[in-house]
Amino acid sequence: MANIKSQKKRILTNEKARQRNRSVKSKLKTATKKVHAAVEVGNKAEALELALAACRMLDQAASKGVIHKNQAANRKSGLMGLVNDMS
Repeated sequence: MANIKSQKKRILTNEKARQRNRSVKSKLKTATKKVHAAVEVGNKAEALELALAACRMLDQAASKGVIHKNQAANRKSGLMGLVNDMS
């Protein structure tokens, strides 16, 4: 355990941020899985709606610094490509 007061505070704030980031990443994975499930079933309208919601979540995560903005862009591109390729 640290002896310096500022380092003790950093340990606490880092843990809070880690928990918050973990929660956001978990929600992103769930949203992505829902889009993939809708694509597998063949429900294009639902898949599009879920993909747009997932894109908003990815943008929020990128703006908060949970994931990199380029990673968010790549994931959004992949999701929308899946939905657009549906017949």
